[in-house]
Amino acid sequence: MSFKEKGKIIGHVNIDGKMIPKYRGDTEITLTNTKTGKEYNSDKEAEDDVANPATDTVKEDIRRDVKITVPKLVMGSATLKE
Repeated sequence: MSFKEKGKIIGHVNIDGKMIPKYRGDTEITLTNTKTGKEYNSDKEAEDDVANPATDTVKEDIRRDVKITVPKLVMGSATLKE
């Protein structure tokens, strides 16, 4: 089971006198135990499995797949003034 983190504006940058937003895209994260194939619903659930003395899971057994969706960019063209 994967879980999602919503994208958000993380700040602004000044480009040619204009404040342009810096954006962190939406992410979909899948945590999988490579030995058992179990998928975790959160980082905490995976950490708890590693910390559980009743399992032989170590942090190296946890695979993290991340899918990042970036916002569409508006592209344009302009002629440079000389």
